[in-house]
Amino acid sequence: MSTKPQENKLKAAIIGCGRVSIKHIKALSKLSDRITLCALVDTNPDAPSHLLSGAKLKGKKLSEIKSTMKSYLNYQDMLSDIHPDIVAITVPSGMHYQVAKDCLLAGANILLEKPMTMSNTLSKELYELAESQGRKIALGHIYRYFPIVNLLHEDMAAGTFGKVGHGSVIVRWGHEDEYYKQAAWRGTWKSDGGALMNQTVHALDLMCYLMNTEAVSVNGMIANRFREMEAEDTALGVFTFGNGALCQVEGTTATFPNDHEASFFINAEKACIRIALRKGKPSYSINNAKGKNLAFKYLRKYIKRYGLSYLIAVAKNPHYGIYCDLYQAITEKKQPIADGRSGYLSVDMVLGFYKSVLLKTETNLPLQEEFNIEDMKSYPLHRSGKD
Repeated sequence: MSTKPQENKLKAAIIGCGRVSIKHIKALSKLSDRITLCALVDTNPDAPSHLLSGAKLKGKKLSEIKSTMKSYLNYQDMLSDIHPDIVAITVPSGMHYQVAKDCLLAGANILLEKPMTMSNTLSKELYELAESQGRKIALGHIYRYFPIVNLLHEDMAAGTFGKVGHGSVIVRWGHEDEYYKQAAWRGTWKSDGGALMNQTVHALDLMCYLMNTEAVSVNGMIANRFREMEAEDTALGVFTFGNGALCQVEGTTATFPNDHEASFFINAEKACIRIALRKGKPSYSINNAKGKNLAFKYLRKYIKRYGLSYLIAVAKNPHYGIYCDLYQAITEKKQPIADGRSGYLSVDMVLGFYKSVLLKTETNLPLQEEFNIEDMKSYPLHRSGKD
């Protein structure tokens, strides 16, 4: 991955100055040769300064950002004033659709945090709008940007590992009740969803990417065992994919917040693939039929293609990889690794899961009509199964 200064320098803005925006600021500070951060937008006038402080930038990087950046309370004012090439949208999930639509219509490419929207039809509408406008949508599906993941995807698509039998994904991303009390929208069906929509959606996306297929049906179950939130804190289910493979999923926020874990397993004819993230530390195992671990082979290939400095940067902050990829997608007129279609399909998977829970039956995917996530309010989540 080249780090040389580029001729086509792009202007970027961030709408929403919450916690995840720190990752955006840090990524953009490393890409000042290609992307200039021109604006921060938040309805709280103090939020931009708090964001810069939280990013802990110092010296030249901080002064460089401050010299080019303006603050806005209204994103429409920013769009008409700055005309950014890229807009990162980090507002609450229930606001994604309208903000993203306005940015696309204003001529901007967007980096949209997951989930794409809270609606399968609105997600598809954004994807189709971007296509018709000739703009790019990059999703905050960070797992696609982990080191060697794209190489595994390439070999899976090429048939190197043979037929896929099944996979499993575990997301144990604990949050205490205080997390949900920090903002009224968190954990609600309308604006956030539960463990599946918020914490597990991009893990489901990764399984589609690695297994090189799309989901065709789902059976799911949900519960709320510990957290004081409207939606579920635990979800278990099974997806069937177009290539015949099965994938079981476990997603929960009911575990301890100091022991975050995401793990992925794929059983193929010629290899068993394991990727895990535990307490911020990644691990990889790609064992062939003879039991040989090919992880170091893939790591060497990755470093040869992108360089050690790029590997370190994305390992520390996958958003760096998202911005590098989006920049290339815009300037070289290609699709981002985590594009608008992947965003739409991942939301469709989650909503199909919820629909199967509500109707207590297997649900076909993609959904053929709108499933309103607020219909989940009628599901007796808090009235059964609690001690």
